[in-house]
Amino acid sequence: MSHLAFRAIIMSLCLSLAACAGTQNRHTDPENDPWEGFNRKVFAFNMTLDKYLLRPVAIGYDRIMPDPLQRGVSNFFKNLNFPVTALNQLLQGKIHEAGDSTGRFLVNSTVGLLGFIDIASKAGLPQYDEDFGQTLATWGWKNSRYLVVPVFGPLTVRDTLGRSTYGLYHPVSYVAREEHIYWPMVVDIVQTRAKYLDQDAVILEAYDPYVMVRDTWLQNREYKIYDGNPPLLDYDAYLDELEDGPQP
Repeated sequence: MSHLAFRAIIMSLCLSLAACAGTQNRHTDPENDPWEGFNRKVFAFNMTLDKYLLRPVAIGYDRIMPDPLQRGVSNFFKNLNFPVTALNQLLQGKIHEAGDSTGRFLVNSTVGLLGFIDIASKAGLPQYDEDFGQTLATWGWKNSRYLVVPVFGPLTVRDTLGRSTYGLYHPVSYVAREEHIYWPMVVDIVQTRAKYLDQDAVILEAYDPYVMVRDTWLQNREYKIYDGNPPLLDYDAYLDELEDGPQP
């Protein structure tokens, strides 16, 4: 079974299970997270997987890999995000930004030794992060239900569908799907996990780690969708909604 097919099966299963998970909802955010009961169970599964597999591997990697090499590996994989970012910038009509991303890729892939050295940032070239979930949002799908996916973690229904196209044009996913070469994907996952080791204590010490991760992820996602300028909250409407209580 290909990596892409396996991922599609997981996502389809999650969507079907989420449809019948409403009776287990704890309702800490019924508007954005109506499937909270299901999502909490998947979150617990992911935390267990991280505790016994991903985190120990990341700790070992962090201990043996010097910080400069870790930065180089991280830069290399960031550089490979270019096809995803540039294509979605074009789909969103951001022609100038797509040109900037192309410039970053060319500079880092050549002078930056395949991206291991981030020369483009030192030269002042802007860095963007776009994906098809953000493209769908710019096309009008602004609000979407929160969904925790096994292994992949926090997403929304919109971003789950958007991510299903990720492997079509991302180099790491492409070689895994077409050439059955998985070690770049493994290294990328381990490097990314190692980068966030210092945040483990913040999550574990939170009163409700699930809510903290969900709210932080949703806020960060909105920040990216609106290119760093999310709309301000209408506090009057928000207070009126609190006074009226949840709607049926």
